[in-house]
Amino acid sequence: MLNRKIAPVVSDTHHLVLPQPRLVTLDNGIPVYVLDFPDQEIVKIEAVFRAGRPEEQKRMVSRACARLLREGTVKRAGAEIAEFIDFYGGTLSIPGNLDTSNFTLFSLKKYARELIPVFAEILTEPSFPQTELDTFIRTGIQDLLVELGKVEILAYRKITEQIFGENHPYGYNSTAEDYQALTREDLIQFYNDWYTPENCLIFASGRIDEEIIGLLNQHLGQLNRIGKKADFQSVISDIKPQKTHISMPESLQMAIKIGRRTFSKKHPDSNGLFILNTILGGYFGSRLMMNIREKRGFTYNIYSTHDTYLADGCFYIATEVNRDKAKATIKEIYAELKKMREKPVEEQELLMVKNYLLGMMLNGLDGPLNTSDVVKSMIIEQLPADAYAKTVETIRSITPAEIQELANRYLQADDLWVVTAGT
Repeated sequence: MLNRKIAPVVSDTHHLVLPQPRLVTLDNGIPVYVLDFPDQEIVKIEAVFRAGRPEEQKRMVSRACARLLREGTVKRAGAEIAEFIDFYGGTLSIPGNLDTSNFTLFSLKKYARELIPVFAEILTEPSFPQTELDTFIRTGIQDLLVELGKVEILAYRKITEQIFGENHPYGYNSTAEDYQALTREDLIQFYNDWYTPENCLIFASGRIDEEIIGLLNQHLGQLNRIGKKADFQSVISDIKPQKTHISMPESLQMAIKIGRRTFSKKHPDSNGLFILNTILGGYFGSRLMMNIREKRGFTYNIYSTHDTYLADGCFYIATEVNRDKAKATIKEIYAELKKMREKPVEEQELLMVKNYLLGMMLNGLDGPLNTSDVVKSMIIEQLPADAYAKTVETIRSITPAEIQELANRYLQADDLWVVTAGT
């Protein structure tokens, strides 16, 4: 009988090998990256268009265009589309993304013949009904007003604006006026410019046989519209970091955001910063969590993150505390950053973080849906084929001295913006 008083043996994580997709090209040149799992009955089709914020001719138009694609085609109303997909047990999702517009169809293999044509119809024959645009504008403004009452949202909007600039695609903040300025003609122009074969990638995972490939080619491989080619280059701001406070007298909590500009995953320090961030605030046992939550009880949650985009990136620390604990919390955050810069990470702590990250990466290869997300991210970000293996190798081999060097490079107090929102 199993003795549950004895902990299981800790084993190294092996076999972290990312499956390589098979590349199929449709008649119009759209690449399809195929991960075939013949034992699965699910099919996941994701169409990714380089049609994000960097390609906008007007603020908010990329988001509005993506959201309204499923609200009506030249053949069907939005309600008919939703009912049809639901009838066959499918799901259509449009996850938010700054750089791209993504559309994901989940289906059982046996219903793919019915659902893929409708999925293609949404992408190739949208009608952008004015009534749906009016609803999008109205609900968007209502949601925005609710969000602007949250200190965490205000602090996030402000720090990204300061890091990138208020007119930068990654830094601008939507307003009610931006919603109200949208027109149906804006959406049609944006769609015609960017929803083209040249700007499209398709990822197919699950049980992907020749029937599925044939359906994709029949319904998406015949589109031949020519639009624009993405060539966005992020502009680096030379503004010196500063401290900003947003007053909200009625708030009981104080939101704190401390961060800086970084880089995309193509940067040679990206993997190292990924590990450094995990140690600092990237998991439940992180230093920020252990000090500011567990030891001092200042907050329920504190974390750090490294957000990467196609052309840029940012690192920030975030938490919410009682207003009388804000100064002490910021002081402790800076103390943790100083400790990272001045003292090497102990081997035992580093080993724990390495095991955590390797386990997380192993979980990312669990099944066709997770694996396709990893493959998709690498291809969209134009990373080399061995990028995943290099990340694994960096996790296994990075030393305390290398982490300390990265901390001195990227965690200097003078390089950090500080935003607080609350009383």
